[in-house]
Amino acid sequence: MKIKLLSVTPAALELIYAAGRQCYLDGWVGDLWVEDLDDVCLVNPKDKELISTPEMVKLVNYLKESGHTSVLEHVKFTFAIDDVSRALTHQLVRHRLASYSQQSQRYVKMSVEFSLNNFITPPKIKNNSEALAVYESVLRHIQATYNRLIALNIDPEDARYVFPNAAKTRIIVTMNCVALSHFFGLRCCTLAQWEIRNLANKMLSICKEELPCVFEDSGSRCVSLGYCPESKKRSCGKYPIKKEALIHLKDF
Repeated sequence: MKIKLLSVTPAALELIYAAGRQCYLDGWVGDLWVEDLDDVCLVNPKDKELISTPEMVKLVNYLKESGHTSVLEHVKFTFAIDDVSRALTHQLVRHRLASYSQQSQRYVKMSVEFSLNNFITPPKIKNNSEALAVYESVLRHIQATYNRLIALNIDPEDARYVFPNAAKTRIIVTMNCVALSHFFGLRCCTLAQWEIRNLANKMLSICKEELPCVFEDSGSRCVSLGYCPESKKRSCGKYPIKKEALIHLKDF
């Protein structure tokens, strides 16, 4: 799996701060926004003093704690993702508040030469020699079938129907900060499927590095909730389930 951050909204922290201030400011935040050839900065129009990074972070934290997260939607991240399966992208595109551009199997012919590297192999199969032999045999037959259909002048858009969820693909995804936090909440959980969980954790690591004040407490839902929203049987045990957490709160 390969991930590359292609783009982040410029002056992301400043933009979130300006959006948050506009909601409570009698004046116009356009008067705070100062641009030059190299950078963007925010200046208090009354005393002409620069608004410091700690001050901006303080407001962002307040907005997050108060649930006023709509201001975070002004900032977006765009990732290029490679060496993932169609099984993963079928899950990924269920997150609807996002934009996607995926490699087409209609216009891009799948490799004629069989290679297991053209498919994603789950670790549990890879670590089981008998299962791996069965898995490879099926994929080899699928590749041969695809190649035969192409040789019979069947268009790739029809020949592709034989390919499984294991087929590798590439995709570009753009999400704003709120959509990303929701994505991390569901897909960083230990209950998430292993491949998309790996993707979510890698994306979260990038987001934390780029915009720590927004994503420092992001991750599986239990991180922000303080309890596991799943049932006792499904919970990994890191946090108490909701029922247990509520009982604990009654003691105070």
